Amino acid sequence: MKPAAPPTLQSLWLRDDGRAVCIIDQRALPFHLRVEELSSVEAVCTAIRDMHLRGAPLIGVAAAYGMYLAALEASRGGGPEYLHDAARKLVATRPTAVNLAWAVRRQLAELAEADDPEVRVRLSLRTAREIEEEDIERCRRIGEHGRPLLADAFARGRERVNVLTHCNAGWLACVRHGTATSPIYAAQRAGIPVHVWVDETRPRNQGARLTAWELERAGVPHTVIVDNTGGHLMQRGLVDLVIVGADRVSRRGDVANKIGTYLKALAARDNGIPFYAALPTSSIDWSIRDGLAEIPIEERDAREVRYVEGLAGGEPTEVLVTSPSSPAANYAFDVTPARLVTALITESGVVPATEEGLAGLRPGDKPKD
Repeated sequence: MKPAAPPTLQSLWLRDDGRAVCIIDQRALPFHLRVEELSSVEAVCTAIRDMHLRGAPLIGVAAAYGMYLAALEASRGGGPEYLHDAARKLVATRPTAVNLAWAVRRQLAELAEADDPEVRVRLSLRTAREIEEEDIERCRRIGEHGRPLLADAFARGRERVNVLTHCNAGWLACVRHGTATSPIYAAQRAGIPVHVWVDETRPRNQGARLTAWELERAGVPHTVIVDNTGGHLMQRGLVDLVIVGADRVSRRGDVANKIGTYLKALAARDNGIPFYAALPTSSIDWSIRDGLAEIPIEERDAREVRYVEGLAGGEPTEVLVTSPSSPAANYAFDVTPARLVTALITESGVVPATEEGLAGLRPGDKPKD
C-alpha cells in the first residue's frame, strides 16, 4: 500500500488499514518531503534511534504506536513477554527524553490485565490514539497560554515581537502545533506581528532545516542565524523573549533541552530577557529533583559533528568539515538550571520553574483553561 500524503501540519498518523504508522522522515527535510511507513516495533525503534523522527512529545506518541505494533506482532505468536521485550527496546533508543518511557509505561499498565491477544491489540490501539489526541490538545493549550506573553511584549510599543528559539520544538517535534512554536502560531492567528530568530542548532541543524521550514510553510517571518549569534542580538535589544522546548524537566524546574540551550539562558539572564521553556506536563520527570545530577545526557555518534549535510546537485550530500583524523564529542543535550528559567509554559498554564510552582501539575490533574 502506498503511503498516504501527510495531513496538513501533522508529523505522524496511522495508515488507513491500521497496520502501519506513517511519519514524515525528518532526515529528508527541508529538501524533500518524504513519508516513511513503520510496520513493526523494530522499525519504530530504528526511526526513533536514528532520528527519522525526533522531539520529546513525538517520540512518546511514536513509542505508544510502537507498543500497538508490538501487540499486533504478539497476536500472531508471542505472549506478554514479547510486549515487555518490545518495551525495553523502545525505552533504550533515546535515554534523555522522558515522554518515551512515560508512553511505554502507560501502555504496559493498560495491557497488564489483558490475557487475550486481540484484546491487547484493541487496548494498545486505543491507548496510542489517546496519547496522540492528548498531545495535540496539550500543544494547542500551550499556544493559548503562551500567546499573552507575546501580546505583552507587543503592547510595550514594539513594531513586531522578536522571539529567539533553539532547535526544533514545532509540530515536527510533536504531532501538531508544537511546543515552543505553539505560542508563536497562536500570536500570528491573533494578528500580533511576530518575527523568529532561528538558531541553526548544530550539529544536526534542526533549527535551520526543520524550524525554518515549518515557519516558512506557516508564513511566519523568520531569520536563520548561527548558534553563537543569540547573545549579540540580545545585547542590541533585538530579542524580546526566548522560547525553547524541553526533552525532560525535573520536578524543581531544571530543563534538559538541545545542547546550547543553557548558553541561551545565560545570555538572556545577563540581558534581562525572559527565558521560557514550553512543554507538555508529560515531559516532567517527577522522579528527578536535581536535573544536572540526575538527567542522563545522550552522547551520539561523533560523525554528526564531523560532517554536515547540504544540497548538491539536487541531492542531499554529506561534507566532512573537520580534519579527517580529529576526534569529536557529540553531547546531544544540556541542562538549564531552574534559576535561569523565567517560567514554564504548559497546557495547564504558565508556572514558575520551582518545585512549588510545579507541584500543582502532578499527573492526573485536569488541564486548566
